[in-house]
Amino acid sequence: MKIARFSHDDTIAFGIVDEEEHELVVLKADPMFAGYEPTGERVKLAEAKLLAPVIPRSKVVAVGKNYREHAAEMGGEAPAEPLLFLKPNTSVVGPGDAIVLPRQSERVVHEGELAVIIGRIAKNVAETDAADYIFGYTIANDVTARDLQQRDGQWTRAKGFDSFCPLGPVIDTDVDFEAGTIETSVNGELRQQGSLADLVHSVAAIVAYASSVFTLLPGDVILTGTPAGVGPIVDGDTVEVSVTGLGTLSNPVRSAS
Repeated sequence: MKIARFSHDDTIAFGIVDEEEHELVVLKADPMFAGYEPTGERVKLAEAKLLAPVIPRSKVVAVGKNYREHAAEMGGEAPAEPLLFLKPNTSVVGPGDAIVLPRQSERVVHEGELAVIIGRIAKNVAETDAADYIFGYTIANDVTARDLQQRDGQWTRAKGFDSFCPLGPVIDTDVDFEAGTIETSVNGELRQQGSLADLVHSVAAIVAYASSVFTLLPGDVILTGTPAGVGPIVDGDTVEVSVTGLGTLSNPVRSAS
């Protein structure tokens, strides 16, 4: 099932995507908390503006160097345990929203990723039970100011600017990890391509590990890592991240005004 958060007629709502009819079945409330009760209204997809499918109430948890080839291009090996860092929820934007290049940086890069949406309070979750705590999946771009990351020696500033966590276009409650691929293109040129099956640490392992460190709350987002091929983005670019079954997350790039 695909779920969208959208705006229409100056109202923000949630809907189930009817792909055959190209419509949204409008729901009475956020399905993560209120279930899937429809209002009886339908909205044409073409008439709705898709928004970030979730705004984390607490945090965005991300995993670094979770593809071996990406770890190698960064000058190291994949860590034995998931390498966790946080992005503020104010970094989240939706499909079509601009990635804003900060004045402090001269090298901002794209990092296309699969994102996991937590649906229940999760603490010390067993890896075998991780699926029970996942509401669904979406696409993310872990935008990074690479020069600041190298200069600071830690990642908070480089990963945390406003607009540095595009999410969307929808949440899917069921993703085929064995067959799924992830691709990132800039202005139509393929930059990144990887298999979701090649994650060093699996989604279940990441949920278990993260929940052993801090409590995961409903709506928290976990970014699972990026394949090799990360590269710079500049003013005027368009970045597209595609995941099998989830569609494409597209965002323009703009310099700070």
